[in-house]
Amino acid sequence: MKGAGLMNFTSPTKGQLTFQQTFQDIITYVDEKPKEQYKLIIGTDSQPHGNKDVCFVTAVIIHRLGKGARYYFHRLHKHYMSNLRQRIYYETYLSLEVATMVTAKLVENGDSRLNVEIHLDVGEQGETRDLIREVVGMVIGSGFPAFIKPDSYGATKVADKYTK
Repeated sequence: MKGAGLMNFTSPTKGQLTFQQTFQDIITYVDEKPKEQYKLIIGTDSQPHGNKDVCFVTAVIIHRLGKGARYYFHRLHKHYMSNLRQRIYYETYLSLEVATMVTAKLVENGDSRLNVEIHLDVGEQGETRDLIREVVGMVIGSGFPAFIKPDSYGATKVADKYTK
């Protein structure tokens, strides 16, 4: 990716935002109702487009538990990867990169209200089941909780929606 300063996200309601604007919008959303409980979720999904490229989408979701959510996404196109393992590893890497940037910004602001969790596009059913231990280990080893299907809606629902 490009690093925090150059990375743009899209908000369905607010349009194009810089990483800083995205982060500020998340904090503003939490500050509106500070007594509520929140989950800060990051997930990445990918979709091959023919034999030319793969579209990777990383979603950042701030979920006000039981009361809605806001989300933002970053879309990236890479050269075609026919190897599923390589694609899933890259999805995990992208989620970890964004999670690390968000966590660094939270620490920089002295904000300890939010913990980041990572949603992975792997599950017990299908081709990705053999990759679960490896990518969950990458995430947990980086200090983040990891969720897989069917509990990884950040990757499988939100990010997936924008890979098409």
